[in-house]
Amino acid sequence: MFFLLSLLWFIRETKAILFYLYLWQLKEYHIGRFLDHFRTEKGKQLIFNKLLIFKIFLILIFLCGFFLFGFKVFPPPVFSGNLIFFFEFFIGIPFLVLILYIFEAVHSSFNFFQRKLKRPVWTLKTILLVSVAVILEIFFIITLSLYLKEEWGQINFTLGTFYLLLFDILTPLITSAIVLIFQPLAVLGRNQIIKKAKRKRESLKSLLVIGITGSYGKTSTKEFLATILSEKYKVLKTAEHQNSEVGISQCILDDLKPEHQIFVVEMGAYNRGGIKLLCDIVKPVKIGILTGINEQHMATFGSQENIIKTKYELIENLLSNGIAFFNGKNRYCRELYNKTGIKKFLYGEKARVFGEENLLAAIAVAKELGMTDEEIAKAVEKIENKLPGIQQKKGISGLIIFDATYSANPDGVLAHLEYLKTFPGRKIIVMPCLIELGPASKDVHKRIGEKIGEVCDLAIITTKDRFKEIKDYNSPTTRGAQQNWKGGGGVGVLPEGRAPEILFIEDPKEIFEKIKSFCQPGDVILLESRVPDELIKQLTAF
Repeated sequence: MFFLLSLLWFIRETKAILFYLYLWQLKEYHIGRFLDHFRTEKGKQLIFNKLLIFKIFLILIFLCGFFLFGFKVFPPPVFSGNLIFFFEFFIGIPFLVLILYIFEAVHSSFNFFQRKLKRPVWTLKTILLVSVAVILEIFFIITLSLYLKEEWGQINFTLGTFYLLLFDILTPLITSAIVLIFQPLAVLGRNQIIKKAKRKRESLKSLLVIGITGSYGKTSTKEFLATILSEKYKVLKTAEHQNSEVGISQCILDDLKPEHQIFVVEMGAYNRGGIKLLCDIVKPVKIGILTGINEQHMATFGSQENIIKTKYELIENLLSNGIAFFNGKNRYCRELYNKTGIKKFLYGEKARVFGEENLLAAIAVAKELGMTDEEIAKAVEKIENKLPGIQQKKGISGLIIFDATYSANPDGVLAHLEYLKTFPGRKIIVMPCLIELGPASKDVHKRIGEKIGEVCDLAIITTKDRFKEIKDYNSPTTRGAQQNWKGGGGVGVLPEGRAPEILFIEDPKEIFEKIKSFCQPGDVILLESRVPDELIKQLTAF
């Protein structure tokens, strides 16, 4: 019986460990980002779900039973009639746990065969961590079996179940401990990669490095600039999601060649000093671009001031003969532009739509590097999507789909909603609440709610974290999308009769059915941030 229980436990436990390693990898093994996940609604559900609470209740029953009856309950101890019912319930708990693990193991198996199992992307590090975790599981089962046999002469099924259940409950802490124990080894490997990258970078004396940082707009600016400069120069750019110290260092070691003239580097950080560290690696001393600053990742930075100071580390790294480029449409960038003492350039003030300033930044840098208008125009023609961060797609039944699921930040969401105004038909947005905004989260989602009330006819929010703030925004002109609007001394509907429907729906199938029943040909749907792939496929299938 204990062997069957252990096998079922092993299956569900492996699934849980894979999930937590996936989460650690998703958060780039950053403790602050990992912990911040548990402040979100989905993160809270990992801790305060009914199944876990029930398991904790069973652990408490176990502890009460061991206190009353001792650790060996067979043969049954002698006790008064008042304890008969509790004793029978107590010895039945292991069988209840066995049934529970049967369901969990079957569910895990279905997830595996349906390819819905959440697991980390396989890298040398994740393979090591998964291997250690699995070995620990096997070692725990074997050791527990030997201990129970040695202590009691046979496997005590009740006590064995207790220890397996306790390990189960502590899985998040155990998995995190494995990650953190091996973190010094990971740091050692990271430092070696960085040292090699720095040596290689320093050997390329004539290489021009262009650093790009900001809360948003980094990737599109990098792509635009690399495309334009490639018309005249040998250019290398960092790959997608390759904006950390390890990613950039790996790019230098694997891809940077002596024939490259320009290296365009996207630079990301989550803490003070992060951009300075990247500058020490790649040496962007001639040109730095600050694409925009907002509340993104405030949860890890701690404050808006820390975000501003961190992004400005790139500009502080420039030499006295360097040039700094600032996004003129961002107020923080304008403030930093005014305080900068070296040669500087303010771009993007004439941008007509959000994101166009990123293209204007690339054009401004290209001109600074001596490219002619003809060369730039020729290169710009090669850029397919000149509106960064958002792709227009044909949807089913004549719908227009705007896919902005690559990433999300407050300015981007607000600007994309503003862009929807230019289209006829009804407007729909599907998005989760934004994460890692720290203390700014409430205010940001109120602003998003206000803009939704101004632009949209239907909003489907896929996470609960700040659903209330989006639904009950406080603009005096668009107050209470789901309530009667109070204004002008009376009660009426929203201006222009607008009363957008704002719903919380998690299930992609339910979202799709709601859109199908609501929309007509020509309506516009904006998909923001992490919208399920299943929904995107359904909306764009022909």
